[in-house]
This record gives sequence, C-alpha cells and structure tokens, in this order.
Amino acid sequence: MSSSTSLRTARRRTVRVAAAALIAAAGLTLTACAGSNAADARSAGRTDTSSAAAGSTASGWSGLQSTDAKADVLGKQSGGAHTAKGAKAASPARTQRLADGISTAEIYKLGDQHYRAKIVARGSVLATLETKGHDDGLDANDMFVTLTLDGQVHSWMGGGHQGPGTFKLAGGWTAKVTKVGELRYRAQIIGHDGVAATLETNQHDAGLDANGIYIVLSSGGVISAHA
Repeated sequence: MSSSTSLRTARRRTVRVAAAALIAAAGLTLTACAGSNAADARSAGRTDTSSAAAGSTASGWSGLQSTDAKADVLGKQSGGAHTAKGAKAASPARTQRLADGISTAEIYKLGDQHYRAKIVARGSVLATLETKGHDDGLDANDMFVTLTLDGQVHSWMGGGHQGPGTFKLAGGWTAKVTKVGELRYRAQIIGHDGVAATLETNQHDAGLDANGIYIVLSSGGVISAHA
C-alpha cells in the first residue's frame, strides 16, 4: 500500500472517531437535558401540590377572618357554649324586705307550688329556702323566715323557745319539741283536736304555715311562731 493511500485511510478513521465522539457528546447532552427537565417537572409538581394544599388551608379558614365567624365555629366545636354563656340568668318574680331591715328575699317561681327564696344581705346570698311539696323555714340569727307553697314569705324577730319541751305558740297552738338525734328535732303541732302537723329537722331548719300562723323549728331545737 502506498503512503498516500495509508494517509487517506488514517484521515477517514480520524473523521469517523471524531463523528462518533460528537454523537456520544450530543447523546450525553440530550440525556442531561432530559434529566433536568424531568427534575424540573417533578419539582414543579411538588410546588403545585404544596400550593394546592396551602390554597385548601386558606380556603378552609377563609370564613374565620371575622370575629363573628370564629365565634360561630368555636361555638359549634364546644357544643354551643357561647350561647349558654350569653344566656340571661333567671330574674326573681319579686323581692321583699325582711324583718331585720337589712336582708331581702328574692323569690323565684320554679313550678306549681315550687318556689325558691334567696336571702340576700349586702349583695351576698346568706341562705336559700325552697318549697317542694312542703313549706320551708329558717332561723337566721333569731330572725325567723317561712316560705309557703304559694310563694309567700313571712319574717319576724325573736319569740323563740329552746327545746326539748312543750311550748304555747301564737294562734292557740302548742308545740311539743323532742330531740331525735344530732341536729335533729321533732315538733308536734297540737291543736284542739290533737296533733295537726309535725315538723322535723335533719341538719336543716323547717317551717310551716298552720292556718295563717307561721312556725319555724331550727336544727338547734328552737321553735318560734308568728301570726
């Protein structure tokens, strides 16, 4: 083979090698671009998903921007506690000044023959009377108070008798007071025809309307009556 022929052959091989290198380089570039585009696409997908989630959160709470809307949702979550909080407290049917000149009775009607009287002095509730099938009474430091089944309050000062014993009361009644236990006394209210009623304390004072004569028996055994 001549030297010129060998030179041409070598040139062709060089061109083919160079071409192959160019093709390989182009392939690498295309692969790199494709990988970059895919990564961008995946990144974009994550960004879109995050944006969508953020948008969903913003949309879900968008109604809570106002105070009223927040209160409404919080109220539903807490079972409507905000409504109960805002409800007005019951008002007494009437108030009445008591015999000591300081206390008042706030009288509430709870039902048929069911009344409650709060004894209030200087803004504080000192005691509560309640009728529930029977009259109620209270000895408040020698001021006696009764609450009757029809919601009437009567009060007077003094006139107490310390039991046990038998005592004459207003209206022609007689009270026979006996001790039956710790802070437990019983009083039989006796009229012309015998025992007409019985009062009994069980760590709680008791009261009675005996035909317009109001009687209180305290848990300490003191009994008082007033017309």
